[in-house]
Amino acid sequence: MEYRQLGRSGLRVSNLTMGTMTFGGVGWARKTGELGVSEAQRLIDLCVDSGVNLIDTADVYSDGKSEEIIGEILGGRRKDGLLIATKARFPMGKGVNNAGNSRHHLIEACEASLRRLKTDVIDLYQLHEWDGQTPLEETMEALDTLVRQGKVRYIGCSNFAGWHIMKSLGVSERDKRQRFVSQQIHYTLEARDAEYELLPVSLDQGLGVLVWSPLAGGLLSGKHRRNQAAPEGSRQFAGWTEPPIRDENRLWNIVETLVLIAESRGVSAAQVALAWLIGRKAVTSVVIGGRTETQFKDNLAASELKLSAEERKLLDDVSRPPLLYPYWHQRNEAADRLSEADLLAHPST
Repeated sequence: MEYRQLGRSGLRVSNLTMGTMTFGGVGWARKTGELGVSEAQRLIDLCVDSGVNLIDTADVYSDGKSEEIIGEILGGRRKDGLLIATKARFPMGKGVNNAGNSRHHLIEACEASLRRLKTDVIDLYQLHEWDGQTPLEETMEALDTLVRQGKVRYIGCSNFAGWHIMKSLGVSERDKRQRFVSQQIHYTLEARDAEYELLPVSLDQGLGVLVWSPLAGGLLSGKHRRNQAAPEGSRQFAGWTEPPIRDENRLWNIVETLVLIAESRGVSAAQVALAWLIGRKAVTSVVIGGRTETQFKDNLAASELKLSAEERKLLDDVSRPPLLYPYWHQRNEAADRLSEADLLAHPST
């Protein structure tokens, strides 16, 4: 397992992170999994024994049940330097103030997460989604307060647009508040949208990048194939609709390339897809999830899989997104003055 610096912080995290959306099985999260304490215990032990040092969850996963299960297993004990990341933003009650990034909600949500996790401190506290109706000054001040109170060590964001991140960082710098050390994003071979803004801003501003749903909800696992029904037990079989697939033919071309490389290497298509992500510039850690030890063991093996330049080119070419404006204009007119961050949005330059 490789350990990487999380943004400009001094924290080092494994290049694979354990995701826990499958813990609990309450409400909408039932479609992803219904793991209880005993099953989750085995999977946490497996990941820790493999060198994973970061567990990622969220208060909204199974209405807090995911956090409760982690708290029951760890009981406040951080064996082997294990780190915990969680998130807040979405509704955790029916009250009008039980959602969003307000000072009221974030402080209340953090204290509730601490109780469920049975811990005194959260290592990485992330805004789960943008809130365009709460002043950023209020949000960043609330996060700063949590850090200074010792309830949170580092802060991050998730599912923000590029300008949301820059505005947040600007407020932090102006008001001398804690700044984000990371962002958690959706980024896969099938969905490379993050290359336009999110990866460049991460490289330029020194943010770590955690990748959620790296196998596109299982679509890149190799189990889903062209002109075949979704396998029973998969998220798609259960009606899961994320991520949206805008070009189905392109998806299957990507899957077939993954399978081709996987068969030649004697590994799974999932491992190839994860290895591609682990090797992408600006990516710090890839969040893996699952319901079985078999799934986790297979995903964990991707940490050591090194793709050749030729294999990467095959995957890059079959999945390359179109250059949007202003990137095509910059490629044509400014290619001689592009920075390393710019080049992340210009893969063909």
